[in-house]
Amino acid sequence: MGSGDDAVGAADATGGAGAEGGAGQGSARLLRLFEAHRLTPTQRRIAHCLVRKADEAPFLSSVEVAELAGVSQPSVTRFAVALGFDGYPALRRHLREVAPGSASPAAAACNEYQQAVLAEIENLRHLAALLADPGPVARAGALLAASRPLPVLGLRAAGAQAGGFAYFAAKVHPDVRLLDEGGTMLADRLDAAVRAGASALLCFALPRHPRETVESLAYAKGAGLTVVTVADSAFAPVAAHSDLLLPAAVGTGLAFDTACAPMLLGRVLLESMCDDLPDAQSRLEEFDTHAAARGIFVD
Repeated sequence: MGSGDDAVGAADATGGAGAEGGAGQGSARLLRLFEAHRLTPTQRRIAHCLVRKADEAPFLSSVEVAELAGVSQPSVTRFAVALGFDGYPALRRHLREVAPGSASPAAAACNEYQQAVLAEIENLRHLAALLADPGPVARAGALLAASRPLPVLGLRAAGAQAGGFAYFAAKVHPDVRLLDEGGTMLADRLDAAVRAGASALLCFALPRHPRETVESLAYAKGAGLTVVTVADSAFAPVAAHSDLLLPAAVGTGLAFDTACAPMLLGRVLLESMCDDLPDAQSRLEEFDTHAAARGIFVD
């Protein structure tokens, strides 16, 4: 890994030369893995971060590692490749296999499906920590409530999140416009929303990030809309075109990403938006009355 200031010192990394137990053993295993490869200064920074967080390392997402190490998410992927893995998910699986005494002793006995659930629980814990400061969500809710109409954008993998938000938002907001299909009509629909008086746009942006999403946000900002984005990371490609970005990590332990945290953040935004819509409660009560009269629900 290097020498002098660039090297990870064993005593510093393990919490002291006499460190014992799972934490010390996990740090030592990570040190052996990293010291067997020649790493760049950025990669050594990531390695040092993982060694210091040895208990948590097998359960951290690439986004969390990037944030902890102060590097970009692609740098974490390149770090995993430099160690000989296909990508970060493969490195994390390896860490779980070789460090059974890490963050959750019971996790070592879990199958891959259980581990995916545990990883999502960690994503939700991270989201809860971010929401300790409710300021950004409160600002976003006010922006969304004031926009008439309110366009909600979500393409490809993010379409389900945008659709779910739009479905519930339409019960309390007078004019919600779901934009979940790309193509040449998308800019036309954004123009129509602006002409109708829209002042803000909510975007759900999840990996893999479609180029069209990035281009649409750039177009929306150019048209004068304030862009609020729920994304998997503060480093997501949409960040440059977002006025207010709210991060919520996705799970990467299965073949297809899981998005429990972005979905929950969307519901939190709904709650915040309702706080700024004085007639939200009356609209909900009116809907319930009509639903009962029409026999929409069986319960």
